[in-house]
Amino acid sequence: MKLLFDTDAFCKLGIASLLQDAAQIFGARLRECGRLYALPFMLRKGRLRNLFGASACDALIPVANAMPVIPDPSVAWLEKLTGIEAIDPGEAQIFAVAAEHAQPFLCGDKRALNALKGIGEFVPAIEARVVTMEAVLLALCDIIGEEKMRQRVAPLIAVDQMVAVCFSQSNPSPSDAIGSYFRDVKAKLAPLQLWNLRG
Repeated sequence: MKLLFDTDAFCKLGIASLLQDAAQIFGARLRECGRLYALPFMLRKGRLRNLFGASACDALIPVANAMPVIPDPSVAWLEKLTGIEAIDPGEAQIFAVAAEHAQPFLCGDKRALNALKGIGEFVPAIEARVVTMEAVLLALCDIIGEEKMRQRVAPLIAVDQMVAVCFSQSNPSPSDAIGSYFRDVKAKLAPLQLWNLRG
């Protein structure tokens, strides 16, 4: 696998029809990327349907089913995350697999990443492999252009505050705004080193 998606990032990029574009940044097709086992079930009921709507979730189920499930991590990595309230079992699995196999992972959960930065063994193991939504949106603005991105992310404006601010019609430069968010996240998550296409 070339890239791991957490549930939040998968849903938001999927709703914006940007999943394949995000994978291509890492030289991958979606069938070479990993997702959590529970994702299709989560799309069928519960929090995701309430947040993103039934029709959006239904459209994403076949996309999720076409992607491989991430492997089980070793107990050695997983147990380092046991009992940390801010890191749910799904995020723990992604973090552990990323550390064990040196894989980049796209994570939309800042609370979990903030907890992860305090676990010393993980910081060097995932160096420059932590891909935030800010970083991937910034990269996609560079690759496909700001105007196309405005069109793609329109369905997210109601559910993502950062997207709503950065891609508002009154904002002349979404890239500048996203860059500002990214720098803020980067400072808050140090010593984690975040992936950044711009270097």
